[in-house]
Amino acid sequence: MTHAARSRFGFIAGAGALVLIGLSGCGGGGPPAFPPPTVNVAAVVKKSVTEWDDFSGRIEAVESIELRPRATGYLAAVHFRDGAEVHKGDLLFTIDDREYRAAADNARANLARADTRVEVAGTALSRTETLAGVGAASVEELEQRRGEAKQAKADRDAAASQLRQAELSLSFTRVTAPIDGRIGKAEVRPGNLVTAGSTLLSTLVSIDPVYVAFEGNERAYLRYQALAREGSRPSSRDARNPVRVGLASEAGYPHQGEMVFVDNQLDPSTGTIRARALLSNKDRVFTPGLFARVQLVGGQVRESLFVHERAILTDQDRKYVYVIGPNNSTLRKDVELGAAVDGLRLIAKGLSEGDLVVVNGTRKIFAAGQPVTPVRVPMDQPEFQPPPAAAAKQ
Repeated sequence: MTHAARSRFGFIAGAGALVLIGLSGCGGGGPPAFPPPTVNVAAVVKKSVTEWDDFSGRIEAVESIELRPRATGYLAAVHFRDGAEVHKGDLLFTIDDREYRAAADNARANLARADTRVEVAGTALSRTETLAGVGAASVEELEQRRGEAKQAKADRDAAASQLRQAELSLSFTRVTAPIDGRIGKAEVRPGNLVTAGSTLLSTLVSIDPVYVAFEGNERAYLRYQALAREGSRPSSRDARNPVRVGLASEAGYPHQGEMVFVDNQLDPSTGTIRARALLSNKDRVFTPGLFARVQLVGGQVRESLFVHERAILTDQDRKYVYVIGPNNSTLRKDVELGAAVDGLRLIAKGLSEGDLVVVNGTRKIFAAGQPVTPVRVPMDQPEFQPPPAAAAKQ
């Protein structure tokens, strides 16, 4: 052995001796034992809940109107602010009414002439009837006067009808709001020619209430039909089943509504059926076109188990939780999830009443079977830190 090799061997031997001395000084040859990690656990919550199904929908106006003129002419004025809320009967547009007013005046004059002719014909008829009574007028003359009186009355009726038509056409030069609602922008400005029944002046949508429209898939529709036949849940065609609605910026489903429509057929191209619910909009929260999250009551009230979202872990496409087993060891249980209710997640399958679920500290668990030190906390407070004395009692 060379001198360099002997030196390296001596160094390694010395280092090994020092390690052995250090280990013997620590009291043994094994690594130091670490205490089990502390985790927060909570008992599975059991409560009665109503089952809800989730859908995506859009807010729609109950009434949506395209305002078009019923008279042709030049637009004289716009009487609203674009996007303003208006009420039924409010004046929105006026069309130059000079031609229509002149036509109404002419029809009124024709009616006055017709009234005069009726009066003259009536007087002549009355005089002829008197003369015929004493033999001073022939039967032919009397019949002629009667015919003239009838003709004058018919002419008066025609003139009155023409006046009504002229006044109606004149009224069409004033475009008023047919409903309460919010108007869009004026599509035509004063000075432009508008054509009766053709030119779009603006749009008007109702505000309160509103619809939320959504589509359900074929499987959900068949399940609802089965529940209706069993008597467990009435059909939304026959009953105003409750719905809950939340907008994109809102947490949960703060708005309540009721079903008012289910279509009479499914769309074969999408396999869905269209439905609609009615919502109050007194606070003007909803605007037609907004996206909405919709929950429709899906079944009867039943007892269900719930855990906090923090307890649920993911392994590829599987969901699971850790529960406390014998000797405070951890057990993995795969679960099937249901809807979220009041901050907790419904567990459709996988857990039993009385299970203690790890709700905080799952990162400290490296594998099932690992022992832990459980600390009981409320299920809705996974990060709760109980006082040291209370934790020690557990």
